[in-house]
Amino acid sequence: MKLLRGRQTLMVLSVLAACALTACSSRPRGPIPVEDKVAGQSPARAPQKPQVQSSPVAVSSPVSMGASLPSADNAGRPGYYSVRPGDTLTKISLDHGQAWRDIARWNGLDNPNLIEVDQVLRVTPPVQEASAVRPMPPARPPVGAAGQQAGSPAANQPVASPGSTPPNNVASTPNASADENLVFAWPHPGQVLANFDEAKNKGLDFGGKAGDPVLAAADGKVVYAGSGLRGYGNLVILKHNNTYLTAYAHNQTLLVKEDQAVQKGQRIAEMGSSDADRVKLHFEIRKQGKPIDPAKLLPARP
Repeated sequence: MKLLRGRQTLMVLSVLAACALTACSSRPRGPIPVEDKVAGQSPARAPQKPQVQSSPVAVSSPVSMGASLPSADNAGRPGYYSVRPGDTLTKISLDHGQAWRDIARWNGLDNPNLIEVDQVLRVTPPVQEASAVRPMPPARPPVGAAGQQAGSPAANQPVASPGSTPPNNVASTPNASADENLVFAWPHPGQVLANFDEAKNKGLDFGGKAGDPVLAAADGKVVYAGSGLRGYGNLVILKHNNTYLTAYAHNQTLLVKEDQAVQKGQRIAEMGSSDADRVKLHFEIRKQGKPIDPAKLLPARP
């Protein structure tokens, strides 16, 4: 009986030893992975490389070419303007011969409707931006009187390099003469109801019928089309170059949109009586923002 129990004990020990050997042989070689088991959480995984997501990219800064935003220290300096009660960005841009979008960009204005009294605004382009604009040479130079092309070295005028003194026969501002020589056309054939008066009437008033065509006085770009300027009703403002703007007020319907290029004689609006006591067209020509008498620049009527 004792012998039987001894054999059974040996058999059990043999089986246990065999199981232990099997377990040892099935265990993988090398370090055993450590699992950090926390109640309610899954085992921690090896850290993964974070995915890089595309973020919004700033295409351009609010002020061109790194120019700094204006501060109160610029008050009273040329090229800057301190906001007064009742001002709007449209009025400021018209008074300074600029597009309101440009003024908003130069001053980093996210909301152009939010300007404050005594806020200092830049109303002329930053120096870097102004100097970057250069006239493009003609694709096919015209033939000169001597039979040479205007683009040839013999026919070209000397060009002043940056920092040098321009020759006597070269203007320091190449676009100035072209701006001054702009030829305007009449915006409406109707009778002139009121002439220019620097104190009372900043342009010419034309009579006509509701729906009469209002024509662009020169080639240009629409820098404003709306009714946000008190006293002008439905208004279109065209920018023709760095010197001249024209304004067309009291329209019934606007036929153009901002940033649209227009040609001289193009129909840009229909005459109306918006914000006026009668049907009429109020027409202004502004030279660097200052109203001037349009009659002095318009051709003689036949």
